[in-house]
Amino acid sequence: MEYDYSKLGLSTQELFSRQDHSDLESEKITAPRYSYWQSVFKVFFRKKLNIVILILLAAVILFCYLYPTFTEYDRFGQLLSSDAKHLMPGAAIEQFGFSIKWILGTGNAGNSTFDAIWNGARISVSLAFICGVINMTIGVILGAIWGFSKKVDTVMMVLYQIIANIPYILQISVLVLILSPTFWTMVFALTVTGWIGIAYSIRTQVVIIRDREYNLASRCLGTNTVKIAMKNILPFMTSIIMTLLAAEIPSYISYEVFLAYIGIGLPDMSLGRLIYSAESAMVTPGWGFEFWSPVAIAIVISVVLYVTGQSLGDASDPRTHM
Repeated sequence: MEYDYSKLGLSTQELFSRQDHSDLESEKITAPRYSYWQSVFKVFFRKKLNIVILILLAAVILFCYLYPTFTEYDRFGQLLSSDAKHLMPGAAIEQFGFSIKWILGTGNAGNSTFDAIWNGARISVSLAFICGVINMTIGVILGAIWGFSKKVDTVMMVLYQIIANIPYILQISVLVLILSPTFWTMVFALTVTGWIGIAYSIRTQVVIIRDREYNLASRCLGTNTVKIAMKNILPFMTSIIMTLLAAEIPSYISYEVFLAYIGIGLPDMSLGRLIYSAESAMVTPGWGFEFWSPVAIAIVISVVLYVTGQSLGDASDPRTHM
């Protein structure tokens, strides 16, 4: 049974036309454009909690680095004024007038606790970021090579087994005591062996994926180990690296606070030193705010940095881009 095309109201030329065939055009695959980092940020901002955390992180950074530059902080500016010491927020505002610098009261020298905290936070956060960059850079690069080279693996496994069995906090404490505590000696103490745990984690992941087909093909084509590690392996481990970084940066703040609390930390008034100097206020009635304020800020900074890193780590996983 033939169909009557005249019912369509179209001419034969309109119904049937010759189409040229192109082998090149037939090989093209129509697919939406994919941008890895665009997908990462799309997944990250999909959750409203991540937006809140990012705002908190921006506020922390602003208060750490911008607030101290626009305020004059003198730790001993009111040392001789006995009625300015150890004031609760309400009493400080009543005596000095309403200002953001008095919303956390005053310390043992009559100084603004709010100003002291953010000046100290700048030191602690700077220390954490510098140590994080150094340890992650060394750990990621060396871990990638470690996972590929059997000779490097033999040497590094012995080194790792020795260092990993010595408590990290003990290593830091001994180095700080030997070198005397300053900002850069603290950086050295936190980074001289801090990278090895990161390198081992990266090495483990590299071992899992190094023998996949595309890496075997690269080896057969004569690609050297370093290039395979940098081009074929590390780009697929962004989410793992971000997750490691999320745990590392807050941990350095914790180490600094702990060392200062036991009396061997930085001589500068970092968050740890503030907590250490306000230790007696913790058990003194009416002075507790002076101790718990830097503790609370240290916790908030650590949690915000950790959650931001974890969220970016999750968003960096290509499996979440579907």
